[in-house]
Amino acid sequence: MADRYLRFTGTAPGRFLTRRLGLPRPAPLRRWSPERPALDGGLLHLTAGASRLALAPVLARTGLPADETAGRPAAVVLDATGVRTVEDLDGVHAALHPVVRSVAESGRIVVLGAPLDPGDHHQAAAQQALEGFTRSLGKETGGGRTVNLVRLTDAPAAESTLRFLLSPKSAYVSGQVIAVGDQASPAPEDADRPLTGRTALVTGAARGIGEAVAATLARDGADVVVLDVPQAEQDARRVAERIGGSVLLLDMTAADAGARIADALPGGLDVLVHNAGITRDRRLVNMPKDRWSPVLDVNLGRVLRTTDALLEAGALRRDGRIVATASIAGIAGNAGQTNYGASKAGVTGFVRALAPRALAEHGVTVNAVAPGFIETKMTAAVPLFIREAGRRMNSLAQGGLPVDVAETTAWFAHPGSGAVNGQVVRVCGQSLLGA
Repeated sequence: MADRYLRFTGTAPGRFLTRRLGLPRPAPLRRWSPERPALDGGLLHLTAGASRLALAPVLARTGLPADETAGRPAAVVLDATGVRTVEDLDGVHAALHPVVRSVAESGRIVVLGAPLDPGDHHQAAAQQALEGFTRSLGKETGGGRTVNLVRLTDAPAAESTLRFLLSPKSAYVSGQVIAVGDQASPAPEDADRPLTGRTALVTGAARGIGEAVAATLARDGADVVVLDVPQAEQDARRVAERIGGSVLLLDMTAADAGARIADALPGGLDVLVHNAGITRDRRLVNMPKDRWSPVLDVNLGRVLRTTDALLEAGALRRDGRIVATASIAGIAGNAGQTNYGASKAGVTGFVRALAPRALAEHGVTVNAVAPGFIETKMTAAVPLFIREAGRRMNSLAQGGLPVDVAETTAWFAHPGSGAVNGQVVRVCGQSLLGA
């Protein structure tokens, strides 16, 4: 459903009224397209504290030219990994205060921090302060700009993450804190189609967010298997035909779902995307068991069972990727969704517990996307005032699109994202809920 308010605020009367009444003023977001794959403008690289990162070669590969003039940069990267004291935080202010207003609309600000040192409470305090700073700045910038914090120790290992955050693909990702390890991954031969030669399976891919994920992975070169229930066969085949993929019709709640997937993919699987999910909303006092159990089983139980079965069967190849779909409902809670919120919080627990073991034992990373208000047929059916509140209650003052979730999934699936593990990244425009 079209966001008429967003369109109205782009008109002269809309701009006048929103200024006078103090209403939200969302800016149209720059998303990726083949015609405009990069942000328009240069990249300004700043430093606070004594950094030892060799960032210049990595930033040069983002596709944004260096901008040393601070005229109208498309992106600003502040290296604050050397911040160790409260006094060092003055350098964060000194670096960004003069330039933050000049960042172009739909621009990017990325703050780089270091992991918290448990043996140095001064360093830990100063680095933790960067989280509050980043999230607060994200709520101030406006104009479709995003602000994120990346904690890292090795610049090359963070290349895929920086390329994502400094591109139009991250249009609806803001206010996030992402930890990147030091496990460097080889760069793909084709930067434009990094998943070439890889097989990806997307559950619930016949429509909505799953369809967008399947299309985006196919765009990046993957051979995509469109998995959905037999009742969705017509839509699944339509999607597969459009993206050049194949179809697997399967009820994921079946006890042997994992084994059947492994049998259908004898050559193995590189990317597993757990997207399928259901809702059965009702307040707990009015929720019978037949509305509770299916949501927990589909959204969480089948994720656990299928993943276990595929890992045990060796169906996921080394350097593989598992991406699950969580939700801000599992982070902030939502009235009428105790079942859904529980299931999606469970996905977060699954990711954080399995990630280190899956990487150590199978060479596979495990991450999750947590969508906020995304414009789908489901949200289009929400009553008008609730829908408008959902759209406006984030720093970008608008709903996201299925492609925003898909682009974040594609970043997790990237061969160069081997150092990104155990992360739950909200795709919510920095929702004011659960922030």
